Amino acid sequence: MDIVALLVILAVLCAVVALVSAPLRGRAVDRVRAESDDEIAELEARKEAKYREIRDAELDMRTGKLSQEDHRALDRQLRAEAVEILKALDDARG
Repeated sequence: MDIVALLVILAVLCAVVALVSAPLRGRAVDRVRAESDDEIAELEARKEAKYREIRDAELDMRTGKLSQEDHRALDRQLRAEAVEILKALDDARG
């Protein structure tokens, strides 16, 4: 066999493999996107829940359920957790 014929056969074979595997590669990308979207949605929900906890702690202090000292400690902890969630959210969004 001539080398040119061999190269043509190899090129056609590569084209067929690329054509046949394209839908499979697309599904893998879609799956990764879906997992990323799920992670972002979960982090958004966690962020909103943490913000709600911060607001609730503020309300508890105003209504006298928490002392200012207890509120400061709780607020510091909740805000640190919120920062971690925001960092994870930034990382997930890339």
